[in-house]
Amino acid sequence: MTAPAAVEALPRGALARRVGHRAGDWLPALVVFVAGLAAWQWVFSPLAGKFLLPRPSAISKSLWDNHHVLLSAGWFTFKEALGGFVIGSLLAVAVALVLARWRRLGEALMPYAIAVNAVPIIAFAPITNAWFGVLNPHSKWAIAGVLCFFPVLVNTLRGLTSVRPEAIELMRSYAASELDVFRRVRIPAALPFLFTGLRVATVLAMIGAIVGDYFGGSTLALGVQIENSITLFDFPFGWAAIVVASAFGIAFYVAVVLVERLSLRGTPSTSD
Repeated sequence: MTAPAAVEALPRGALARRVGHRAGDWLPALVVFVAGLAAWQWVFSPLAGKFLLPRPSAISKSLWDNHHVLLSAGWFTFKEALGGFVIGSLLAVAVALVLARWRRLGEALMPYAIAVNAVPIIAFAPITNAWFGVLNPHSKWAIAGVLCFFPVLVNTLRGLTSVRPEAIELMRSYAASELDVFRRVRIPAALPFLFTGLRVATVLAMIGAIVGDYFGGSTLALGVQIENSITLFDFPFGWAAIVVASAFGIAFYVAVVLVERLSLRGTPSTSD
């Protein structure tokens, strides 16, 4: 009857050490964050002018006073970003599978993918608005999707083609088909790389949705709220909207990280 007590005591001590280790890791970042806010409040804002660069206290007050409007706008824009993220990522994975299967085709098409990625996303926004309509969320999906496509494609393709030759030869020795090789070897090996691309894509999706709003969109969108507030010289509200956009972007990133940890639990990561 004493074994359960011993087993129970060990996790408690391990948990305490883990919490302490985590706190130690986050402490330097927390110190820098607090110091940065203090410098902004009492140094940078007075130097730049409280009108052009509001103090964090003024931004916090505007955020609290308008939190219903800002959260609603943030959720609206997040849905636009999520739509582009899903479409761009799924398309990128599908193309990566095709290019990994037919290497010659990949060598022919990859320079064009790089060229498309090199085009500034701000150049696509007026085009997608003309295609789908300014108020149609599909125009923002297209912008976010273009931004998400390339990092997911490159990372997934790298994972699919970085399998050890010994593993492929072993599958061939068992007379495995190409589909079995992909299903049992290439795709599991590519998952850490895929999630690396997805983590990058979460941030890019929010950027694409907000940039698309700058060229026209619903008044419920966060980008339109930011543009209107700056036009009306309501800089605290504009900065508060930027804080909300950052919060949604961070939450999106954390959600993908959690899915990654659940999906790759017990599997060594090679993505970093």
